[in-house]
Amino acid sequence: MNDQDKALNFYTGVLGFVKKSDFSNGPFRWLTVGSAEEQNGVELQLALNTNPAARTYQQAIFEQNQPAALFNVDDVQKEYDRMRPLGAEFTMPPTKVTGSTIAMLKDTCGNLVQLVALDRWQG
Repeated sequence: MNDQDKALNFYTGVLGFVKKSDFSNGPFRWLTVGSAEEQNGVELQLALNTNPAARTYQQAIFEQNQPAALFNVDDVQKEYDRMRPLGAEFTMPPTKVTGSTIAMLKDTCGNLVQLVALDRWQG
């Protein structure tokens, strides 16, 4: 990503994460977000992409329509309806596929994010 503030706005304001860490040391900024529901859960680092090889890889997977991150949600349609008015740009609306419903959106920083709701199997 090339703009950490823009990424922070997307991941908190659209996806619903909360900011966990934000501190700088010279030109380096350590910025992370995580789930509001799991205070000690996994954090996602919103790092600048200054490595030319990494930038090339990022562009290639984006152009191949491959998500950089997948997030499980309870209801893809509900999240789609919540995020669209917030400015989310979906490249795939909620779509039923084998075993799940998925949707894909741009994260405003050169990545695709996929939302996934697994089917609930009755046993």
